Amino acid sequence: MAIGERRITAAEYFKLPETNTPIELINGVIIVSPTPFTTHQFVIANVYDLLKSLKLGGRIIFAPVELYLDEENVPQPDLIWIAQDRLSIIEPKHVRGASDLVLEVLSPSTAKRDKSEKFYLYEKYGVREYWIADPVAEYLEVWTLVEGAFKYIGAYGAGDTFASPLLGQMVDVTAIFPPAEPTQL
Repeated sequence: MAIGERRITAAEYFKLPETNTPIELINGVIIVSPTPFTTHQFVIANVYDLLKSLKLGGRIIFAPVELYLDEENVPQPDLIWIAQDRLSIIEPKHVRGASDLVLEVLSPSTAKRDKSEKFYLYEKYGVREYWIADPVAEYLEVWTLVEGAFKYIGAYGAGDTFASPLLGQMVDVTAIFPPAEPTQL
């Protein structure tokens, strides 16, 4: 949900008081999102665990983390990975520039923005791989940057694996959407 009609700059955005409410600056407008559902958070945790198990080096950071892209755009992805040779973009309050990998987990209030405005921002500023996870339908869309444009790699569900061009490894999507535990009576 956009707050107010007045556009602001990243400099003004960074002066706002610290908050636990998910907010970001997209095209000069402050966007406030409701607290995510638990399934949303489980997917983020599972992707974090998966990336850690791949022993990539670098740094994995989950929300809240802000990517300063320009004076009108400071998105807050659900999770990012920055390669070891690019760790210098991590600053004390935010990341300056595009991370190598971005994960956005869809929710009713963010799905449209994740697939449109944020998709184009991540493409424009050089995110090398963009993962979009749907916790309800249990699939992961994978996009990779080729000559400045995102190329669709595929959509994968539990039981599927894919070769990540960025990570140079096979990724087992079952780790992101594990089978449900049987209910105990």
